[in-house]
Amino acid sequence: MNKKVSSTRASKQLKDLTILGQQTNDLGLCYSPKILESFLNKNPKSVAWTTFICTEFTSLCPQTGQPDFAKIFINYVADKVMVESKSLKLYLKSFRNHGDFHEDCIQTICDDLNDLMKPKYIEVIGEFTPRGGISIFPFVNASNSDKQFVQLKNERFTGYYPGKYSLPLSRLY
Repeated sequence: MNKKVSSTRASKQLKDLTILGQQTNDLGLCYSPKILESFLNKNPKSVAWTTFICTEFTSLCPQTGQPDFAKIFINYVADKVMVESKSLKLYLKSFRNHGDFHEDCIQTICDDLNDLMKPKYIEVIGEFTPRGGISIFPFVNASNSDKQFVQLKNERFTGYYPGKYSLPLSRLY
């Protein structure tokens, strides 16, 4: 059943979103930043947080091929464009067969989203499930050159500790 959906966005603003609304996709399971799509931010002068939480992130250890599991937290302040959420979900899923260290996965996600959106500020946090008794929680952030967001980047980076910008550690296990 196809219903006509009322929207405040003109059809021409949505024409470049190729994944949203598709029932199936032929994207495969290989890492690719080309999966990511964006749309215009209707409020680029606003300063507002957007947060995505992926509770089922998986990647592979590059040495052993063993699966690694994590919660990924993506917090950003958009500028002119925003990431489309279904494309982000498929992009994160594309790491499933990607072999890389935890820190590199989080850096790659931050870099790819920064390249796509050029946000005012972005941070990506990985909270990886312990293997061998060790948890790894990488944190990466970036900002544009605006003084306000450079200051935010520096403050959040120097004030970071596991659980500060995500979930309290007591809620992880």
